[in-house]
Amino acid sequence: MRLSGRKASRFTRSWAPPQRIVFFCLLGLNAAAFIVQVVLTSWNRGFVLEYLGLSDRGISDAYAWQFFTAPLLYNNVWHFIASMLVLYFIGRDVEAIIGQRQFLFLYLFGAFSGELGHLFLMPSDCVLFAAGGGVAAIFVAYATILPELEMTALLLFMVPVRLKMRRVGQIALFAAIALLLFDRTGSVGHSAFLGGAVAGWFYAHLLGFGRTSLLQRMLRKRRVEAARLRSLSADQFVAEEVDPLLEKISRRGLASLSRRERRLLEQAREKMLSQTEP
Repeated sequence: MRLSGRKASRFTRSWAPPQRIVFFCLLGLNAAAFIVQVVLTSWNRGFVLEYLGLSDRGISDAYAWQFFTAPLLYNNVWHFIASMLVLYFIGRDVEAIIGQRQFLFLYLFGAFSGELGHLFLMPSDCVLFAAGGGVAAIFVAYATILPELEMTALLLFMVPVRLKMRRVGQIALFAAIALLLFDRTGSVGHSAFLGGAVAGWFYAHLLGFGRTSLLQRMLRKRRVEAARLRSLSADQFVAEEVDPLLEKISRRGLASLSRRERRLLEQAREKMLSQTEP
């Protein structure tokens, strides 16, 4: 029933839900790639390990395509199922929040960051199936965007436990670090999680989500302080910044000044010179 009681005009566009082209393309691409991986593995697992998974040997032999094939490989069927569940239930919300283009960039950034993390953290004889990197970035970005959102998890698959999303992300991160320490041979998929997680956290902050980091707070504090010093006149600068330093020098000597305090003296000299110039 129409609220207005009028017939719809033939020029009126019918309402349609927002399209999820990138989201469903990623789901379809991963599912198709897994099917291909299963077929190739049943035919010749050595081919998948040597030519498609990311490894130090492949990099040494200039197999550059491994950076693009490894993010489509899964270590086992459980790795595939878990990644697809996370991508489906969490990825659709992340895409709705940040948009399709940023969602795609987030996934790709996480995939390649997961590969870099593996190369830095794992032994050279370890082969990476890196499909978890992009999913990890989406998962951690979700925990960064909605840290207070409560999730229900099954402890030992029996006891329901309610946890905030940031706690779930922290637990997943600790589990990934434990796997990095104890599972370091053969073909692995977990070593992409840490790099992907860092990428997801960093990308979410770039988009303006999450709490400001310690580095961001320090940089902001430095910018505010620099702006305050620039706004001071030469007399104010001497009274507020230089006079306490002169007292410190008289008590402890010039060597007691820190680098920041020496820079303040240099700034005072520049202000006084600029004031005396015609």
